[in-house]
Amino acid sequence: MTDEEPTEAELSEQAQVRRGKRERLIESGAGAYPVSVPITTTIPAVRAKYPNLETDTATGHTVGLAGRVVHSRIGGKLCFASLQSGDGQRIQAMVSLAEVGEDSLQLWKDLVDLGDHVFVSGEVISSRRGELSILVKEWAIASKAIQPLPNLHSELSEETRVRQRYLDLISREGARETVRARAKAVASLRATFAGHEYIEVETPMLQTIHGGASARPFVTHSNAFDTELFLRIAPELFLKRAVVGGIERVFEINRNFRNEGADSTHSPEFAMLEAYQAYGDYNQMADLTQQLIQDAAFALAGSHVVTWADGTDYDFGGQWDRISMYESLNAASGWNVTVETPLAELRAKADSVGVEVGQPTAGKYIEELWEHFVKGDLHRPTFVMDFPVDTSPLVRDHRSKPGLVEKWDLYVRGFELATGYSELVDPVIQRERFVEQAKLGAAGDVEAMRLDEEFLRALEHGMPPTGGMGMGIDRLLMALTGLGIRETILFPLVK
Repeated sequence: MTDEEPTEAELSEQAQVRRGKRERLIESGAGAYPVSVPITTTIPAVRAKYPNLETDTATGHTVGLAGRVVHSRIGGKLCFASLQSGDGQRIQAMVSLAEVGEDSLQLWKDLVDLGDHVFVSGEVISSRRGELSILVKEWAIASKAIQPLPNLHSELSEETRVRQRYLDLISREGARETVRARAKAVASLRATFAGHEYIEVETPMLQTIHGGASARPFVTHSNAFDTELFLRIAPELFLKRAVVGGIERVFEINRNFRNEGADSTHSPEFAMLEAYQAYGDYNQMADLTQQLIQDAAFALAGSHVVTWADGTDYDFGGQWDRISMYESLNAASGWNVTVETPLAELRAKADSVGVEVGQPTAGKYIEELWEHFVKGDLHRPTFVMDFPVDTSPLVRDHRSKPGLVEKWDLYVRGFELATGYSELVDPVIQRERFVEQAKLGAAGDVEAMRLDEEFLRALEHGMPPTGGMGMGIDRLLMALTGLGIRETILFPLVK
């Protein structure tokens, strides 16, 4: 192998050669893609059994295992290959004339390529160089690779890593570790919820009315029902129906779809966690969210201090700060804005610092100005509390601060990771909020919510005081690993 990547023409030529080898395997009766091979163990299991085998030692232990060929060295009477398991662990296969015979050795030389999955059976030994090896007595192709592997000695480009994630997983331990980290984090979330007696449910992904968030939906059509449907932008309105029905602690880990832009922190398709607790409020949900994230950090790192991909340590430990949106905005800007500040004054202040607002409501101006002045300085995990009422149509009015609602956003590393509410359970006020959203939609706001009569009917049957929270799973992995969103999603949508 050279350090230079093969050209497209060379790759095409290699693929044709490999197709020819596939035909030879099929014609020989051995097959290029057998339904199974007689494995008795795995590469990780052999490595775990013999972690420190002395140099040039024979164990007398015969095994049958399979792996992908990631390195190959052809000799006259002895061939070497490194076989890699799915988790990246490797073992050496030694194919010798003395053990397999002339015909079998020649077939190995002729038919085995980098990237092939190969079965080998033989004795576990340590080579003269001290490398754990299989002294092969029998071998077979388990799956013939038609396309050659990329050069495993050089890094793949970011585009290749994202578009051909399978190559990333084959070649890079970091990619495999991200998959494992995500699985550990999600398992930790479920364990924490179980400790608080939450029940996990599933809610519809196809909905007749999109709701639960302010976002532009994907639209589709059902032939069976001959109706327009929307891919879920949030599970909120169905989870709240569950609370009405008596499932008082409920959560869902789900896929959401929002027909919006994609950048380093946003993906049109993403994984989301939402949870609701009857007789809770936004303070209790903040406590729960902190525990969920700290438990996930501990599951990955063994402590609340995680190490990001760039080597930076980040501390999720301790009690996290809770700051007021209005107070922190005024402290950073030197202004004195309140819920009573006229819209014209807010517009002038935004113009003075170059902040543009798409839907010019007072609450939108406050949130955009807050992001301009405060957001970038939030490095430690911080709950930003108490939002304007006109930007939060599903949230209960603040119990002591008129014009505000009991909502928080959690910021980590300068980006929003989670949000939490004291939920609005009054069906009359909820209807009024939906009507206001409908007016915004009629005025051209494509993210405005629609009036959902079925949800309102559920609320009219009585929903207890409830706290709710939502958190992006992809963003949680960003916070825990320091990676971008396209790295934390296994197969992200790309152009």
